[in-house]
Amino acid sequence: MGTKNEEYEYTKKTGTGSRLRGPVAVGLFFGLLGTVLSLVGLGRAGNLTVYNAALAVLLGGGVWGLIAWAIATAAVEVEEEEDSPQRREERKEE
Repeated sequence: MGTKNEEYEYTKKTGTGSRLRGPVAVGLFFGLLGTVLSLVGLGRAGNLTVYNAALAVLLGGGVWGLIAWAIATAAVEVEEEEDSPQRREERKEE
């Protein structure tokens, strides 16, 4: 590894470190959205108890977040595969 100053410059240039990006950010966004929508639905129906709120967080947020993360990860992997040097060579040959 380099010095701390080099690591800081790399982090500053690439933007890594402080922000969530890609599939994780998508999963967290939709997980939070699923949780909020589940809790609002329970509140409007008058069924907002601790047990139901815990289920809303687990099922509403967890499942939405997990599925959104999986779809975003698959999309990123497909894009990376399409951009791979081997795939570029195959397209040139065609």
